[in-house]
Amino acid sequence: MNRQMLTKLIRSLQLSESNLLILLSVIVGLSTSFGAIGFIKLIEFCNELFFGLTDQVLSSTVGITTWGGYRWWLPIIPAVGGLIVGPIVYNYASEAKGHGVPEVMNAVARLGSIIRPRVAVAKTVASAICIGSGGSAGREGPIVQIGSALGSSIGQLFRMSGTRVRVLVGCGAAAGISAVFNAPIAGAIFASEIILGDFAVKTFAPVLLSSVVSSVVIRTFMGNHPAFDIPSYSLVSAWEIPLYAVMGVALGAFSVLFTRVLDVTEDFFDNLKVANWTKPAIGGLLLGVIAVFYPQVLADGYKTIKLTLYGEMGAVLLIVLFMMKLAATSLTLGSGNSGGIFAPSLFMGAVAGGSFGVLVHDWFPSVTATPGAYALVGMAGLVAGATHAPITAILIIFEMTNDYRIILPLMVTVVFAVLVAGRLFPHSIYTIKLFKRGIDIQGGKDVNVLKSHTVAEVMDPEFETIPATTTLMDIFHVIEHSRESYFVVVDRQNRMKGVLSFQDIRNLLSQHSLDCLVIAQDLVHNDTLALYKSDNLEDAYKLVGQHDFQLVPVINNNDSKKVIGVVRRDRLKDFYNRSLLDCLRQ
Repeated sequence: MNRQMLTKLIRSLQLSESNLLILLSVIVGLSTSFGAIGFIKLIEFCNELFFGLTDQVLSSTVGITTWGGYRWWLPIIPAVGGLIVGPIVYNYASEAKGHGVPEVMNAVARLGSIIRPRVAVAKTVASAICIGSGGSAGREGPIVQIGSALGSSIGQLFRMSGTRVRVLVGCGAAAGISAVFNAPIAGAIFASEIILGDFAVKTFAPVLLSSVVSSVVIRTFMGNHPAFDIPSYSLVSAWEIPLYAVMGVALGAFSVLFTRVLDVTEDFFDNLKVANWTKPAIGGLLLGVIAVFYPQVLADGYKTIKLTLYGEMGAVLLIVLFMMKLAATSLTLGSGNSGGIFAPSLFMGAVAGGSFGVLVHDWFPSVTATPGAYALVGMAGLVAGATHAPITAILIIFEMTNDYRIILPLMVTVVFAVLVAGRLFPHSIYTIKLFKRGIDIQGGKDVNVLKSHTVAEVMDPEFETIPATTTLMDIFHVIEHSRESYFVVVDRQNRMKGVLSFQDIRNLLSQHSLDCLVIAQDLVHNDTLALYKSDNLEDAYKLVGQHDFQLVPVINNNDSKKVIGVVRRDRLKDFYNRSLLDCLRQ
């Protein structure tokens, strides 16, 4: 079906753009969930190919499978996988390199949410080969990027506006997380918290719907079961709360360590003087050397996480596995292989929390839960610290357990982890890569673009005012004969008293007894926020976004509060988009 036929179909259905967005969010959820199923099956096929067939070939060729209990030829497998991934990433779609989420964030904030369709194909194949050949990466990041690319492509196909395409990209990201963890709420929060930076109802509703649709499909075809089989845990004593807080502090520091080591490793491979397409193979070879001694670090490590949750591993081994997984993941993703950081973060959080749990349970057995409880909470702590997404981290673990009793330690650990991580290092594992390219994304916007311009550049000196002494009857008359929706209320010296809109007075329409008793000053808030013309546009965007303002007055100084112009929300967005285009052309 070509684009013209789709257009005719839409017109025949007589759908508004809002209703069409809801329909497309369902389509994005369906396509992402089936894409996730296909991706998981492809990983299983690659795993059998590399560790089944390859094992047989090497055994027959070398004539020995182990020496001293170690498979010394093991490094060859992830190296071969990297050798295949390299040309795909560097020659076909560079966006598929690494964990992918920063590229989605960049597309949303700076590229009009345009993601090339080939990215979905490249990410699917490259990540399946990487993870299937033992690469220390997760499947969550790739599915998020795949879903986002599908959402962008569908939005472009139906010629949706840039704002609508942005929402569909968020729908794809939410559907991806929902498909992997069978966690629809966490999927929607992830997309809103990290990708879009927007919790408005008109944005969140289609994102949540897409996430739910994806979860329903996954439960239908893959079974209704959580990502991990988790024993029941609970808070044994109130004395555990300080222990969980201490663990949160440690996990915050560990998450920064993970972010920095991965960043340094990426720099090392970027500066390495060899052909780019060979770098994933080098990373895979070094990963394989670690796997000879610690095979638990291969792939997503879900089996090891499960053992940790059941408290079946010692503290020393858990600490060693944390360091080995940190190195393995950094080598895999830093060298240019394709995969996600969610699963490695869960792995490191589980083993770090588990080792802490072993120690405190040995010291205080009567007032502490088993080590598995700390491993479970540790997963959320390290994810939150690394991604700076506390709500997503809490909800993922909560939906995985379906047990409210773990929520208190979960919240305490996550809060301390995020606070410590933010204090030690301002950037998340997603934003550091973009920041080094001169892109500072916050709330779905490139802050550097906003900081480089002032309010004076977007300020509109033409605006309508209503004197503070205007009666209610006259206010209705002004609104009726004006094209404006918002009015600045001023006193006789043109000093700001507030902002007034029709929504503020609609409930007074039928109360004619107040027509001459109520004046404009009675209807506005005295603490109305305003901007100065020297403020940068980051301040303006924060003010507009946090309070959902459509118009903000601009005053000359705080003493006189004389209104010299207004900043309109639509004009601010248009200016930002034009500035982005100018930056991209340079």
